[in-house]
Amino acid sequence: MDGFTYNNIFETKGIEYLAIIAFFAILIPFWIFLNKQLKIQKQIQKALGILTANELRIPQGLFYSRNHTWTFLEKSGEAKVGLDDLLLHITGEVKFGNLKKPGVLISKGDLLADIEHNGKLLKVFSPISGKIMDTNSIFRKSPGSVNSDPYTKGWMYKIKPSNWIAETYSYFLGEEATNWSVKELERFKDFIATSLHKYDTESSTIILQDGGELRDHTLSDLPDEVWRDFQKNFLTSMV
Repeated sequence: MDGFTYNNIFETKGIEYLAIIAFFAILIPFWIFLNKQLKIQKQIQKALGILTANELRIPQGLFYSRNHTWTFLEKSGEAKVGLDDLLLHITGEVKFGNLKKPGVLISKGDLLADIEHNGKLLKVFSPISGKIMDTNSIFRKSPGSVNSDPYTKGWMYKIKPSNWIAETYSYFLGEEATNWSVKELERFKDFIATSLHKYDTESSTIILQDGGELRDHTLSDLPDEVWRDFQKNFLTSMV
């Protein structure tokens, strides 16, 4: 046919196509290898008990206060209250003391309970005001539940809030809660470095030598002085 020209694109672009195919032939196995290495690294970190932001459980529908408690308003109008996962990773398995009984009126910032680990105590303060309706009975049967499942089985109290909107307005929710938790972990790393220097504590019991990552349950083996400083810097701030 006059005026018709046929071009074989595989002849004119053959080298380019082969180059693209070769590129992906190299890239895909490399990408698979990197993902496999990252997965192995995470498994090693978990096995060694390394505390990283990836280990933190941060449900997005809860309100988190700056003193590491959370609260969630249920359909019944009662609010569950508990400890956040970062605090429990830092302390290790805890036991509760001075728990409030149902019927007690409590104000935001009042003492909720003492938590104890190996004879060392921290005080936990309420993120909301209201009337205590129930105390979680699971702590008597299975105290470790708060560490394994702090948001579902491990809640501390159900409280009928008296000023919910005003008192939770400044709390962290959703993505803000995630970002705040990551920053708190970094702040805790700085705190530990300062405390180790201040009290001349053997750093090898706290920080892994390769990379300087924190060991899970970091406070567990530290002296009472560090626990008191932690209380002041992380748990007794304005809620």
